[in-house]
Amino acid sequence: MTSARRTVAAALLADAVCVVVFCTIGRRSHAEGLSIAGVAETAWPFLTGTALGWLAIRGWRRPTSLTPTGLAVWLATVVVGMALRKVSGQGTAVSFVVVASLVTAALLLGWRGVAAVLVRRRPTRLDR
Repeated sequence: MTSARRTVAAALLADAVCVVVFCTIGRRSHAEGLSIAGVAETAWPFLTGTALGWLAIRGWRRPTSLTPTGLAVWLATVVVGMALRKVSGQGTAVSFVVVASLVTAALLLGWRGVAAVLVRRRPTRLDR
């Protein structure tokens, strides 16, 4: 596997892990139980949004970029996730939309921000 493909795979995995972490924390904080089925039930709308965001922005082109990839993936995660929750009978209270937007922004944009800092700090060949 090439370095570029590994980067895409790692970025996609990081986004999926962030969404699952968000859903797991949410279920835990509301005492809904942490079964695999329960987390999957909560996560699928958001994971669908994440995948659609990747497809819409062609995330594989710039998988670790904050903009446009990170922003598009985050927006799709929230918008599609909430729409799917609504049609599937899950909650979409305004307070939940606000919290979900903030937490997923911190996670999906946050790891990209950290990655950007780490890449900038990486020594060049002349520094070695």
